[in-house]
Amino acid sequence: MEYIEAPNTKYPPHKLCLFLGGSITGCPNWQNDAVKKLKDLDIVIFNPRRKNFDVKDPTASEKQIKWEYNMLRAADMICFWFSKETLAPIVLFELGAHSMTTKPITIGMDPQYQRKQDVEIQMSLERPDIPITYSIDDFVDSIKNMVEDTKDRYSC
Repeated sequence: MEYIEAPNTKYPPHKLCLFLGGSITGCPNWQNDAVKKLKDLDIVIFNPRRKNFDVKDPTASEKQIKWEYNMLRAADMICFWFSKETLAPIVLFELGAHSMTTKPITIGMDPQYQRKQDVEIQMSLERPDIPITYSIDDFVDSIKNMVEDTKDRYSC
């Protein structure tokens, strides 16, 4: 596994790339747990959660949004995790945008996520092929399955 954290944009070509979409602000660092459990995969992981985000920098948010926009499009696969601590409106927006594509996606959410039913119903209508899981361990297993199913078809 190769790991790319925002704002870095340099990654090796011709490798399968996964974007870790999901809750960041005000929730546990689920990305760190997922990365540890995915370390043996031959993929590139794009992680938007930075170790350091300078809230005093007036350009930081715009740079972050542009990085996520570009890396979501560069990724071959996207996973989305919805934590119970936040509604994650930007993640909902990103899921909506990318569910309109044929890109492989998997979704995980805490069983207590406030908009759980909305995500389930919307996905059953738009992309019933997208798996939804309700624990980090099941979510990681779903990512591994997606990687296995995708590895021969895509490379960033």
